[in-house]
Amino acid sequence: MSDTRPMNSTGPMSRVQQRLSDGLQKITGSALGPYQSAVIRIGFSATWLLFLLREFPHRQEMYGPDGPWSWGMAQQLTEDNHAFTALMWSDGQGWFELVYIVAVVSSALLMVGWRTRTMSVIFMIGVLSLQNRSVFMGDGGDNVIHLMSIYLVFTRCGQVWSLDARRARHGAEDRFGIVLWWVMGLLLAAMTFTGKVGGGWLVLFWGMWAAQAVWWSVNRRDPQGDSRLLCDVVTNLMHNAGLLVVMVEACLIYATAGWYKIQGSRWQDGTAVYYPLHLDYFSPWPALGELLTTFGPMVLLVTYGTVAVQVAFPFTVFNRRLKNVLLVFMMLEHAVIAVVLGLPFFSLAMIAADAVFLPTSFLVRVGGWAARARGRVFPSTKAEVAPDRPAEAEDEPVAAEQSAVRT
Repeated sequence: MSDTRPMNSTGPMSRVQQRLSDGLQKITGSALGPYQSAVIRIGFSATWLLFLLREFPHRQEMYGPDGPWSWGMAQQLTEDNHAFTALMWSDGQGWFELVYIVAVVSSALLMVGWRTRTMSVIFMIGVLSLQNRSVFMGDGGDNVIHLMSIYLVFTRCGQVWSLDARRARHGAEDRFGIVLWWVMGLLLAAMTFTGKVGGGWLVLFWGMWAAQAVWWSVNRRDPQGDSRLLCDVVTNLMHNAGLLVVMVEACLIYATAGWYKIQGSRWQDGTAVYYPLHLDYFSPWPALGELLTTFGPMVLLVTYGTVAVQVAFPFTVFNRRLKNVLLVFMMLEHAVIAVVLGLPFFSLAMIAADAVFLPTSFLVRVGGWAARARGRVFPSTKAEVAPDRPAEAEDEPVAAEQSAVRT
């Protein structure tokens, strides 16, 4: 006699399958962490913009064709390591000034979220062009910006706190975006036929340009169909993967820094913090450095505390309370480094990287405070004082917003 009893749908395998199904639905159905991706977009573009503006009077010595690291030396290095830099296309002064200005403008436009998909690519080109032109310029924060500028290209970092999100809420037609797409296509064609870019970079740029065309066409002709759903799934996967890489990169930075410190004798005996505070290069306020190192136990505590926080942080990212406590310590540490050691851009870059782990509820609250402050300064914007929401989820219930990554 055959067994006609129904299969147990609540067994362990069924629960595992359900969890896997829910997880797959989550990472393909939405671009997670909209506020986290927005804050790192603003943080890194603002850091790079401030750096370029501060160094504007010194741009010739740092990246110009007649700088100490000459154009010929940079060309020899890039031919050897195959690094991308638009400054190697010409050694003319006019070309250098144009690339520098484009880097400044793209940073400002990415910060405010104007055509973020295009501006993120131009921002990356500006960062790589200048940094790969003179590899010895920077203080460590440039390496972080270098990597993050590439990762940002693959994220949907304009869902909130951007002019793009505002335009999407108002339902405005993006006619200028089409013009910008044609201009980018013409520039890409010129670079292709002149041989300025080749290999993987050329494939990447043409692929992103073609993806923009596909996205616009599907969104216009089949906004509710399967084609748009497929495009959403692909872009959500790329965004979520990019955001995950940003998080992993931040953890690797702290993990490697902490474990290398453990191997140093000065970190082991608790005196490592004393020495940089007495180096002329890292002492914009000598009296302040002297004051901070007069109390030996404090130096010992800060030295061991720095190592402990950096080593422990990657292991606490899944514990919400511990992670938030360590985030506060790390951001305060970088703020102190900015003032005491005179490394503001390194500190800003690291704070921007740390911001990817900030809780969504906190970021939403900060956005609400900023919106209310803007409403007081500009009364005409009072109607938009409500906290920003992801532009792609305007027709979904508010509960969908809570599905964002809560780090």
